[in-house]
Amino acid sequence: MKPGPLLTIFATILVFTGMTATADSPIAIAIHGGAGTISRSTVTVEQEQAIRAKLLEAITTAYQVLENDGDSMDAVISAIKILEDSPHFNAGKGSVFTWDGKNEMDAALMDGASLDAGAISGVANIANPIVLARLVMQKSKHVFLSGDGAVEFAIEQGLEKVPDKYFFTERRWQQLQDFKNQPELAAAEPQYRIGTVGAVALDRKGNLVAGTSTGGTTGKRYGRIGDSPIIGAGTYANNRSVAVSATGAGEFFIRGTVAHDISALVEYKGMTVDDAAREVIFEKLAALKGDGGVIAIDRHGNISMPFNTEGMYRASIDTSGKVKIMLYGEKAETK
Repeated sequence: MKPGPLLTIFATILVFTGMTATADSPIAIAIHGGAGTISRSTVTVEQEQAIRAKLLEAITTAYQVLENDGDSMDAVISAIKILEDSPHFNAGKGSVFTWDGKNEMDAALMDGASLDAGAISGVANIANPIVLARLVMQKSKHVFLSGDGAVEFAIEQGLEKVPDKYFFTERRWQQLQDFKNQPELAAAEPQYRIGTVGAVALDRKGNLVAGTSTGGTTGKRYGRIGDSPIIGAGTYANNRSVAVSATGAGEFFIRGTVAHDISALVEYKGMTVDDAAREVIFEKLAALKGDGGVIAIDRHGNISMPFNTEGMYRASIDTSGKVKIMLYGEKAETK
């Protein structure tokens, strides 16, 4: 029996938009916890075990959302919240300190189906900045809120402020002291900004979502904002191409509009997500002398996680259900 004309038209629309509606539709997710000077010489055994465990918790929790036919936005947020609640990453609870000894956080979220986005920067006393980014996207007419205004909006939307002590970790505090004692040396070391978190996901409806959350850079001043909350720089999603979340030297990712560049190479040049991500990270970003990496996923569930630093905390579950948890470069992981 042949399908009727309306069914045929509907199926054509779904294929064109990259959306499918069958139980066999692929799902996949990738997350990161920051790129930088990550090697076995800089991470203790205890730290490595704790970081791997938290990455595993975040990726499996998010994947369960997708397995239960949940949407990619809920999956992305569930993963990022777990990482924000951990002191091992530079986001939420584990955020680095500004020059003035404060914790000021940035986050962004983008929906590849609608191209809606929400972002916040310079936000204090909000435990899960990624949740606030979603509220900006869904409950306001704006895309980007900052500072006290963003916190005021958060309270209006029912989020509670948490005290400063919630974000305090001795390791991050000591990093600030080291930074102040040797600012030129510290500024050149990626370890002082490592830990930005992010997630990208594909759900059974074929929708892509990207989210990123960070505490910024140790010792930042003058209201500095990195790439994480900037749509097209550190965060981007489009159902026609890819979802991308970046981590690294934010100023360079902003100048290179890294996340959108990867999307454009896929959509307009027909490149694979891996070829596009690798060209941007290893050629374009490197040409600017920028360091860092990205996680990217296309509308078919293909995943790419390139970085030009010693390591990048990362995890993925691909369309076959295979789980990967990695901290270092590929060769270092096999030792």
